[in-house]
Amino acid sequence: MNQMPKLSSARLTAQSHFRTLRLGTPFQPRIDALMKTNDWYDWGGYRAPASLWDEELEYFAIRSQAALFDISPMVKYRIEGPDAEDFLNRVTLRDVAKLKPGRVHYTAWCNDEGHVLDDGTLFRLASDRFRLCCQERHLPWLLDSAIGFDVIITEETEAIAGLALQGPTSFAVLREAGLAGVEKLKIFDLAEFPHERGSITISRTGFTGDLGYELFAPAELALSLWDRLWNAGELRGIRAIGYTALNRARLEAGLIVANADFVTAEHAIRPDRVRMPDEIGLGFMLDLEKGHFNGRRAIAQARAKGSMRHMLVGLEIEGNIPAEHAIVYHRQKKEVGLVSAAIWSPMAKRNIALASLTRPYGDTITDDLWVEIYAMRELRYERLMKRARIVPRPFIKLDRRTASPPADF
Repeated sequence: MNQMPKLSSARLTAQSHFRTLRLGTPFQPRIDALMKTNDWYDWGGYRAPASLWDEELEYFAIRSQAALFDISPMVKYRIEGPDAEDFLNRVTLRDVAKLKPGRVHYTAWCNDEGHVLDDGTLFRLASDRFRLCCQERHLPWLLDSAIGFDVIITEETEAIAGLALQGPTSFAVLREAGLAGVEKLKIFDLAEFPHERGSITISRTGFTGDLGYELFAPAELALSLWDRLWNAGELRGIRAIGYTALNRARLEAGLIVANADFVTAEHAIRPDRVRMPDEIGLGFMLDLEKGHFNGRRAIAQARAKGSMRHMLVGLEIEGNIPAEHAIVYHRQKKEVGLVSAAIWSPMAKRNIALASLTRPYGDTITDDLWVEIYAMRELRYERLMKRARIVPRPFIKLDRRTASPPADF
């Protein structure tokens, strides 16, 4: 009798790899069980949901109840040791000496030419222990930069699971979950709380411009943490969401995304694609008085010469058709920039966008701006020229984001 040939070990390995294109996070069993749309995307090699059930209703879950978003794929580094503060002051833009234990700040870091490598959040867990969270992987660069400093740098992306709990009832969910003392957290505070046989870290941070928290736990405690929050939020309308909803909320908050609103220095192929902090709205971070840090000299020289070429602005656009990736014109003739993100904002009731403009447009020349939108009308694309005006960011500002103590709905 004929027998089927046995597959070689190499072929079996290849087939296994084919079936495992993306990694799962510690919360994957819970997310898979809730997935209705089969709408996935690749987040740093992980299988992440773009939406789970309805991307529009997921957005409204953020703004009207409590939304859970898995942030485990976010790259996380533990940086600790006697020189941890000095090292981070050397590589990041903000003055780390001003960041006290139990606090978080938003920061960025540059190469020697002053071009932004990435942005992220820095958590000071103790006087000599930090967690740096970001979009891209930078371990080789961090290790090279640490030569001469008494620090230990460890990537803990897989070891530490993360959840963002965002929305007006997020505090009520945490309180219902029995996390006593969470009401004391002010915006950008963090603290440890007992959970199961260990502890979790909770910070009052997020990427939505709303009341919200981020929770970090050892991977082995991830599912029990999810269940604790899910059960506590049953009467508070808790929902799991994907990135599409989160992206709408972050745009309303005027927040930027690396390699979406700007190209990081390591990913830029063309020399005109790199950006200095001032060119993407991060100039407020710079502390030129704290001593030397990566890119300081180049940034100071560019400021002195006025040689920075770009400016990131918020736009309000007439009509209600989102202008994503639209070209920006001055007087409908000269191309002066490009829209990187755009939506019709349900909260602001405006057509909003982020755009990178070439100076002096957006700087000294701010009027008579137009965007070019191609809209489908009766099975045919039509070119529409819509007026745009520069407006401040954030596009919406919610008092509950910073209220202390937070509202208990």
